[in-house]
Amino acid sequence: MEAKVGKFFDSVTNFFSGSDQLPWCDADIIAGCEKEAAEANGSDESKNECLTRFSWALVHSRRTEDVERGIAMLEDLLLAASIASTTDPLKMREKLYLLAVGHFRRGDYSRSRELVEQCLMVEPEWRQAQSLKKAIEDRITKDGVIGIGIAVSAAGLIAGGLAAALSRKK
Repeated sequence: MEAKVGKFFDSVTNFFSGSDQLPWCDADIIAGCEKEAAEANGSDESKNECLTRFSWALVHSRRTEDVERGIAMLEDLLLAASIASTTDPLKMREKLYLLAVGHFRRGDYSRSRELVEQCLMVEPEWRQAQSLKKAIEDRITKDGVIGIGIAVSAAGLIAGGLAAALSRKK
């Protein structure tokens, strides 16, 4: 019985804390990736890999500015790949996934879900994308439940205020 109560409280805590399983990246890793990208010499493919690692670090950052920067970088990389017609499906899938992570971190869950569904079209069994999709759907559900709770509370307060006002008149 105690274990069930513990699981219940853990699930409630997770619900309200909004925890997800995505990794976070600290400033040291971001700085290292930025330096690597700036010093990248050689083929376009090598530079592209450095920029992809750098954008990975940015979208996994706790800082909003880094996430925004990572989103912009990934959009540029995707645009450049489509213009050059060098769209390797696996590399495209990875960039779309990272872009979905960035939008998830930013709180744009509908855009994140669209992008992760594009990833799953390329590879339906990709567990990372499936996990992100579940996290997105959980967050959308949580936000909906919280929104309904706020609306019900507001309606209750209004109804209570009206009832109090009517009882004073009598």
